[in-house]
Amino acid sequence: QVQLVPSGGGLVQPGGSLRLSCAASGFTFSRYAMNWYRQAPGKERELVASITSTGSSTNYADSVKGRFTISRDNAKNTVYLQMNSLKPEDTAVYVCNAKVIGLYEYWGQGTQVTVSS
Repeated sequence: QVQLVPSGGGLVQPGGSLRLSCAASGFTFSRYAMNWYRQAPGKERELVASITSTGSSTNYADSVKGRFTISRDNAKNTVYLQMNSLKPEDTAVYVCNAKVIGLYEYWGQGTQVTVSS
């Protein structure tokens, strides 16, 4: 059974930090690129950050570049999203995703991040 289980969401004040984790099981994690998406009410789902299967390359949305860092630990089957200098507009449900183009794509449960004073 494929599972992508997020943790680390919550309520934080503007300027604060959170680290999201997504624990994977049921597939060969090290073969998959990993991604973090987010979706806020009334907005389209946005790709926030991505990382290659080995962690050799990362990409970020312009809206988070310089503030967020994606990383992975293949020994732990876990991908992370470190979020610093959080803004109210970062408020969204964050979802982790595993993808091999043309083969498989898996989606995890969402975790709520709320940035508010």
